Amino acid sequence: MTLALVLGGGGVAGIGWHTGVLLGLAESGADVSGADLLVGTSAGATVGAQLGCGLALDLLFDRQVDPATLGTELTPPVPMAVLLERLMPIFAADVDADERRRRLGSLALTADTVSEDARRAMVGARLVGRDWPARPLLVPVVDAVSGDRRVLDAESGFDLVDAVAASSAVPGVWPPVTLGGTRYIDGGVWSLTNADLAAGHDRVVVLAPVGDPGVTRQIEALGPEAQVELVRPDAASLEAFGTDVLDPANRGPSARAGLDQGRAEAARVRALLGV
Repeated sequence: MTLALVLGGGGVAGIGWHTGVLLGLAESGADVSGADLLVGTSAGATVGAQLGCGLALDLLFDRQVDPATLGTELTPPVPMAVLLERLMPIFAADVDADERRRRLGSLALTADTVSEDARRAMVGARLVGRDWPARPLLVPVVDAVSGDRRVLDAESGFDLVDAVAASSAVPGVWPPVTLGGTRYIDGGVWSLTNADLAAGHDRVVVLAPVGDPGVTRQIEALGPEAQVELVRPDAASLEAFGTDVLDPANRGPSARAGLDQGRAEAARVRALLGV
């Protein structure tokens, strides 16, 4: 039996929530942090990289709730309300998903953001190095021009910080990341969970901080033999996220709410694990 852990996108608040949920599960006998496969999209790419590189959950949680560590975070240059105004015409347009991704890529390529180097430095401060973990970690990104998905891993030829920075390059907020001459944006532009990448594993735990309209279809595509538990934020977690999941101030409250939710969700995850 093999276990895959899928960690979805959700901004800085999502990183905090993931960390809290995972610690709450572990404290309650449902530790999934040692999964055979990690799939990390956007915020989930950060947490997947941290787990894969062996950082302890209690240490990761302490980082999320410690105000002193906020100094390494960048304040998004665009308020969420302004970002939503810019995104609304793209999502309201009568175009297919491929064209919508290309339009999001165009927005990302023309946006006034911090430099790629500044963004890489911030992502690097969250991790413990640039080397990929020994166990499989899949990090989806999206080509900013073609809109195609590419899945990065240890064999892709790019270091871990660059891969995580690319997967969390929110269009219109953070700069696309240049890898091998191609510029990539947030893997959440393709899917906020990319749960389909867990194919071939018997048990799958999906943590989805932000609603993904395609996650049910992706889970179904894993096949009837796959046992899956999907964890979405409860009411307290959603309240902790606030109105802007990219605001670093929401990181600590989201981690604490996630810790409580992880403890509450542990029974069904233990059943999945058979413990």
